[in-house]
Amino acid sequence: MEARARRSALKFASTVGPRERESCRLHIVTWNVATAEPPSDVSSLLQLNSHVSSDLFVIGLQEVNARPLRYITDLAFDDSWSVLFMATLGPLGYVKVTSIRMQGLLLLLFARQAHLPFIRDIQTTYTRTGLFGYWGNKGGVSVRFSFFGHMLCFLNCHLAAHMNYAAQRVDEFEYILDMQDFDMYNTPHILDHKLVFWFGDLNFRIEDHGLHFLRSAINSNRFNLLWDKDQLLMMRKKEAFLQEFEEGPLRFKPTYKFDRFSDSYDTRAPKTWLGFTGKKRKPAWTDRILWRVKPKVNIPEEEEGSEEEEEVRKPLKDGEDLPLKVVLDTYTCSMNYGISDHKPVIGTFSLELKKKSETPLVRVYAEGEWSASEDAIVSYNILEPFPSSTWDWIGLYKIDFKNALDYITYTWVKDDEVSSSEEVIQVTPYFLVCEGKLYIIGYIMFVTYYCVWWSCDNNIQNVSLSHV
Repeated sequence: MEARARRSALKFASTVGPRERESCRLHIVTWNVATAEPPSDVSSLLQLNSHVSSDLFVIGLQEVNARPLRYITDLAFDDSWSVLFMATLGPLGYVKVTSIRMQGLLLLLFARQAHLPFIRDIQTTYTRTGLFGYWGNKGGVSVRFSFFGHMLCFLNCHLAAHMNYAAQRVDEFEYILDMQDFDMYNTPHILDHKLVFWFGDLNFRIEDHGLHFLRSAINSNRFNLLWDKDQLLMMRKKEAFLQEFEEGPLRFKPTYKFDRFSDSYDTRAPKTWLGFTGKKRKPAWTDRILWRVKPKVNIPEEEEGSEEEEEVRKPLKDGEDLPLKVVLDTYTCSMNYGISDHKPVIGTFSLELKKKSETPLVRVYAEGEWSASEDAIVSYNILEPFPSSTWDWIGLYKIDFKNALDYITYTWVKDDEVSSSEEVIQVTPYFLVCEGKLYIIGYIMFVTYYCVWWSCDNNIQNVSLSHV
């Protein structure tokens, strides 16, 4: 695994050259985990044995254990789900870029180390919809960022439950879209982004059909017989703003409601609060992944716009591709996990894009050979202007580091010189390294997460690792 991580880090040098068009692979998971502890292995969930590796992993969980004591502990330390995904993806050269938690809702973003210099302007936010907007058991959490200059937003939702609340679910989604905003002049709202992914336990059900008909259609893999009564598909025909979203065909089993540790649908009738036997829950595609590419808008020729607007809105010639194209590769559920009454849903996508930014914001490198007897020197210079901060810092990481805080040690940048665009700036951190180990130096921005890589070779001899 360390060799794979090394290749991923060193791949940076080959990714910054000029490219006409590239395809990046995106892997999205949505899973209502029903307060369960994570399984011992998530390799099949992340499809790590696939012959095509992913560039980005986005994992949206619902109903993560949020009992008060547990929730407070998770806020102070990483929750067990984040720890598992970091432990799985870190040795393979992926880094947790950011995450956001709102009670049981958790959204995680992982990226290849090589892509980190081009993931910028990261912001997260959340919206409560439970208990009239005062409780966070339902609602949405989101992360937005620029990926090679393209504005992406990912929204993980848990909407109102039960068959009769389809309209309320649409209202909640619209409320989340209205309420969430970002401190970005060009993309202040979710739908301003060039590409939006909406996923989660959306809780839409299958209407009218009886339990026997549902199970017969599912057992015979005739899922198309159920599509016309799927509430989300029905609502997309009625609501204009939902028609802008796309979804792959539902050619997998409904993911709710299963007996735990089983592939059987809800065989145990629940008890009501008076002790009477309740109805068995009908199977439903409650867990979904949709996406929206920002529509092109025709504007008068005399009306001038920004360069970003012109690229999105200008008419395309016949045969000319969009600047950002989304291709759905797989849309399925995984039946390998039984800890919850929901099965996880997986969507893999190819993002065909032209890179708008191929120059790192900062170049960081080590000066000379480092030894225990002398102070280590790190040099950096600003390659492109960015909103620097006196809180920016430079960290030393092992090659398989898991997130920005997984550093060995760090030093602050020179706060009176961070805005310099040409001058090479030197700092003297207290860095000591081990012989024969591969390390990375990262420049971390306070307002956004950003790293540039340097790898240490074996010319550093007879040095012990030490924290000073």
